[in-house]
Amino acid sequence: MKKINLIYLSILALAFSACSKLEEDPDAVLVTAQFYQNEGQAISAVTANYRKLYESGQSLYNSLIQIGVEMATDDYEAGPRARNAHVRAISGLTHDSSNDRMEQLWKQSYDAINASNIAIDKIALIDEAKISSAIRKRLINESKFLRALHYFNLVRWFGDVPIVLHENTSLAPEDLYVPNAPEAVVYAQIIQDLKDAESLPAPAEYNSKDLGRATSGAAKSLLAKVYLTHKEWANAAQKSKEVIDSKYYSLFANFADVFNVATKNGKEHIFSAQFVGNVGYQGNSLASRSAPADVPGINGDYADALHTAGGLYNSFADNDTRKAITFVTQMVSPTNGQLYTFSPQFNKYYDPAVVGNQSQSSKNLPIIRYAEVLLIYAEALNEVNNGPNAAAYAAIDEVRQRAGIAKLADISPALTVDQFRDAVFQERRKELVFEYQRWFDLARRGADYYVATLKAAGKTLAAKRHIHFPIPQRELNLNPKLKQNPDWVNY
Repeated sequence: MKKINLIYLSILALAFSACSKLEEDPDAVLVTAQFYQNEGQAISAVTANYRKLYESGQSLYNSLIQIGVEMATDDYEAGPRARNAHVRAISGLTHDSSNDRMEQLWKQSYDAINASNIAIDKIALIDEAKISSAIRKRLINESKFLRALHYFNLVRWFGDVPIVLHENTSLAPEDLYVPNAPEAVVYAQIIQDLKDAESLPAPAEYNSKDLGRATSGAAKSLLAKVYLTHKEWANAAQKSKEVIDSKYYSLFANFADVFNVATKNGKEHIFSAQFVGNVGYQGNSLASRSAPADVPGINGDYADALHTAGGLYNSFADNDTRKAITFVTQMVSPTNGQLYTFSPQFNKYYDPAVVGNQSQSSKNLPIIRYAEVLLIYAEALNEVNNGPNAAAYAAIDEVRQRAGIAKLADISPALTVDQFRDAVFQERRKELVFEYQRWFDLARRGADYYVATLKAAGKTLAAKRHIHFPIPQRELNLNPKLKQNPDWVNY
């Protein structure tokens, strides 16, 4: 009998859907039983699985999370050239379970999980004479890291979601249809995968051709973030402290170097989506989506716009060095040499090497970097101690000092637990703009916080259900055991 998989059923249905404009043609199809035969094939397979993070112009970490998630925050909105009605619905908080971005978030995440599952199962079975034990263990744990990352996104977006840990080769309904697992069970699986992945090599143990792969530091950092999101404060503090104490990472002295092509995969970068434009690989489409459309020769899309009523731009002090890197308000046209001035637009991924074709930007997108680990540590310590201690102040002030602004310990040395929590969230907001963080931060503060923040920013349709996204109706139709998130029933 031909092999089939639960997630592949969804992919097949989506491939024939006329409502999705995303690229869905695979480059190739390989029979897994014939491919995982030796070490070289195993390495190639896992390397290919990393590309599922960013392999097209609307893949998960190449703009899909931005248009499918971040639009539903106080920092972003659909720009003048965001013509897709589903994207504009998310921006205006009128989206529902028929939204095609929700379908793609679900489909692409489970497609990537399935690829990791196959790798984990098949690599374990390769003949011992054809793969070293060290490479076998490393590749399996890299795959567990990737699987954990995708499940972490899914559980935060949709709440209770199905857990699939192996390739399904059966057409039997009891095997094919998988019910929602409770959030706590999903988190337990994520934590177990990341604990296994902690045994990955340290960054220094990889050579240059392996830059971009998951490391022990990446696993520990993501695990710290998982613990923080799950409100396991002591564990979040401990794990982030392990990353800090490892001395593998530090902040760039210049904030611009976080995003410069010449300093990619540097000392602050823990795990990033890898982009290489103009050489047959994939460029960072966020650069094009945020670039000005009205400056001759720039040819930007201006589809991702700053939600000005949210106050993000004005929250930066004038001497904050992050402001001029994060935003741009003027550009000289490469066509006519004239200076154009406009309202603030995002600028982190603008690549001057490809002025007229920003879709080929070679700037990486940080998925987690050392500055965030410092802020995780500060936040967790504040919660553990019911108020900030000296170490919590030192962690947030390391980030603030790099930005050129006053230390929090100098200007507000006696903050309460609530005040310090708010200070960390404001620092995260400014430090991590356009890095797929804002919606996750708002949602984990809870429904009341999310709704109050969005309404204060003028997004008056914000409701408590918006701290999750609706499970796609197409998935509910395909899987009779799948249940809609309770907040989205009847919407």
